[in-house]
Amino acid sequence: MNRPQVTVRIPEGLRLFLPSDRRTAVLSLTTDGTSSLGHVVESLGIPLTEVGGLAVDGHDAPARHVPAAGEVIDVRAVVRPQQVPGAPLRFLLDVHLGTLARRLRLLGVDAAYESEDIGDPALAALSAHERRVLLSRDRGLLRRRELWAGGYVYSDRPEEQLQDVLDRFDPVLAPWTRCVACNGELRDADKDSVRDRLADGTRKTYDVFAECTACGRVYWRGAHHAELAAVVDRALREHAERRGHRAG
Repeated sequence: MNRPQVTVRIPEGLRLFLPSDRRTAVLSLTTDGTSSLGHVVESLGIPLTEVGGLAVDGHDAPARHVPAAGEVIDVRAVVRPQQVPGAPLRFLLDVHLGTLARRLRLLGVDAAYESEDIGDPALAALSAHERRVLLSRDRGLLRRRELWAGGYVYSDRPEEQLQDVLDRFDPVLAPWTRCVACNGELRDADKDSVRDRLADGTRKTYDVFAECTACGRVYWRGAHHAELAAVVDRALREHAERRGHRAG
């Protein structure tokens, strides 16, 4: 039995997932005749979380389509900003993305984070149970079927990671409203109510406080506030610029 040959066209932004010796715009591929289009794409190394759509001979096609001989397959990149239907936009980050998680929380984005490696099956199950978009640089993790939704983090630099996530998902930003330690929501706190959790120097120097409603951590504008404010200001500015560019 002859196995069908198909042509697969890959956009530039997705070619990094291909094997180093096959990073071209057009691939000639021999399939087994029974695997779905989604499986064929994943066999090239491309997680379906990074695919915005599939087309066969110029017509939209579902991932379950079984390619036939001679078909031309177009793999489309995700259109930004990406819409995640069916749930409030919330994230789950794997163990390697702690800095990104803290920066998202600093901006008021709901970003759960596992500080210990609980394993791929557990992470994927948590994503599905809580309906969170799983962010990871682990391509294998993003190919797990039980995921609610996912996104590959393309850079290994926290500044670029943050820009990429904000650009891709366009979350609502509300700086200084989440605990960077546990992701809980913050509320204003009276100084007297948190006095027993403050060092002597802090009690004498500061008067404005916030408290995490989940873990009880107390926040104030201390020595590191200027550095954090710079991160927030830059993110807000770039976020506004992206939105303005899209609107224009």
